[in-house]
Amino acid sequence: MRLTQGTFSFLPDLSDEQIRAQVEYALERGWSISIEYTDDPHPRNVYWNMWGTPIFDVKDAAAVMLELERCRKAFPGNYVRLSAYDRSKGRQTTALSFIVNRPAEEPDFTLERTDFTDRQMKYRLRLHAADHATGAQ
Repeated sequence: MRLTQGTFSFLPDLSDEQIRAQVEYALERGWSISIEYTDDPHPRNVYWNMWGTPIFDVKDAAAVMLELERCRKAFPGNYVRLSAYDRSKGRQTTALSFIVNRPAEEPDFTLERTDFTDRQMKYRLRLHAADHATGAQ
């Protein structure tokens, strides 16, 4: 199973050259860049760990790519996401977000259904990695 979150998630993984092109696109528009990582990619887990601080007022994509490579090396078995924020409207708006690193084996999810009275059904998405200790690879 392949995790699908963010822009480009249904496409094959982007190469570093393609990632750099997206970073340049974001920087040309004045968007700030953030690099985040997690070992818990549950769809409701929107708050990933931040790598350093957001990258503001950078004009060169090489600086972003250097930080991205450092994060990948520090957390090779984690998901790494790059996000670009547009502050032009006076608020932080995610303009672009996509996964740039995946673990060798992606976790499986199970959709569990529970039946209640009066034909009510409730669904729960369960991540199989939740059966293991947090941070375990």
